[in-house]
Amino acid sequence: MKFKNSYSVVISMLKKEIDKRAEIVNNAIKELLQIKEPEGLYLASMHLIKAGGKRLRPVISLLTSECLGKDYKKILPAIVSIEVIHNFTLIHDDIMDRDELRRGVPTVHRVYGEPVAILAGDTLFAEAFRLITMCDVKHENIIKAVSKLAEVCIKICEGQYLDISYEKRDYITEEEYLKMIELKTATLIACSSALPAILFGEDEKVFESLWKFGLYCGMGFQIHDDILDLIGKDIGKDWGSDLLKGKKTLIVIKAMEKDIELETFGKGKANTEKIKRDVEKLLECGAIEYARKKALEFVEKGKEYLKILPDSKPKQILIELADYLVTREK
Repeated sequence: MKFKNSYSVVISMLKKEIDKRAEIVNNAIKELLQIKEPEGLYLASMHLIKAGGKRLRPVISLLTSECLGKDYKKILPAIVSIEVIHNFTLIHDDIMDRDELRRGVPTVHRVYGEPVAILAGDTLFAEAFRLITMCDVKHENIIKAVSKLAEVCIKICEGQYLDISYEKRDYITEEEYLKMIELKTATLIACSSALPAILFGEDEKVFESLWKFGLYCGMGFQIHDDILDLIGKDIGKDWGSDLLKGKKTLIVIKAMEKDIELETFGKGKANTEKIKRDVEKLLECGAIEYARKKALEFVEKGKEYLKILPDSKPKQILIELADYLVTREK
C-alpha cells in the first residue's frame, strides 16, 4: 500500500510537470496557428488540435531543451511543428482506418467530409515546415532540422503503408511488427527528443543519444497503446478498434502463435460481450502480459541513452515521463 501511495504521488507530480509544459505548447499553438480564410479549411485543420491531446511529443522537446540548458523559446515554433505533424498523421490515419472517434470527439472526416479532411491534413503538413523556419537559431541548423523532419515524415508514410499491407496478410512476424511501429510511431517521438539538439547545434553524439532515447521509448509507447486499446480506461476512441480492424499487433501475433481463436478479429463490428471474451482470451494466454514486458524493456533501453546528459530536474522528469509512457491508463 505504501508503494502504491508513493507511486501515485510521483504520477501526480509528473502530470503537473507535463501539464505545465503542455500549457506552454497550447499557448504557442494559439499564437502561431490562426483560423483564417477560407475558414472551413482552418477549422477542419484545427479540429483535433483543439480537441486536446496529451501534447507528449512537444513536452518531450521542451524537456530535452531544458536538459541541454537552452532557451526553448528560441525553437518554440519547431516544438509546435512536432504536434502539428502528429495531428496531420492522425487526420489521414482516421480516414484510412474509417475511424469515427478520436480524443473523444468525431474525427475530422466525419465532421467535414473526406475531401476537406485530406486538405486539412495536407495544410498541417505544410504548416509544420513553415513553423521550423521561424526559429531563432542559426540558419544552417534550421536547414538540418527541416531535412530531418522531412525524413521522419517519409518514414511515417512507410510505416503506415506496412500497417495497411499487413492487414491483407494472414500472418506477420514480431520483427515485422516492430519495424512497422518503429517507422510509423517511434521515429516521430525520436524526432521530438532529438530535434532541439539539431536546432541548438549540439554534438552528433548528443543528437544520436537523444534520438535513440526517443526511438526506444516510442516503441514502448506504441506497444502500450495497443494494450490500452483492449484494457485502457477512457481512451477517447472505440474500444477494441484495432482488434475489429484486424490489426496485427504484438498481442495478436503472440496469440496466433498459441493458436488462440479470436471471434471479433477483423470483423469490423462486434458487440461488447464478444470483445470482452476475446480480451479475456488474450489475458489468459499471456499475450497482453508479453506485450507489457516488451514495452517496459524498450523504455528501459531508451533511458540508458540519457546518461549522456548531466543530472538535472528536467532529466529526472524525462526519465519519469519515459516510465509513464508504458504505465499510463489512457
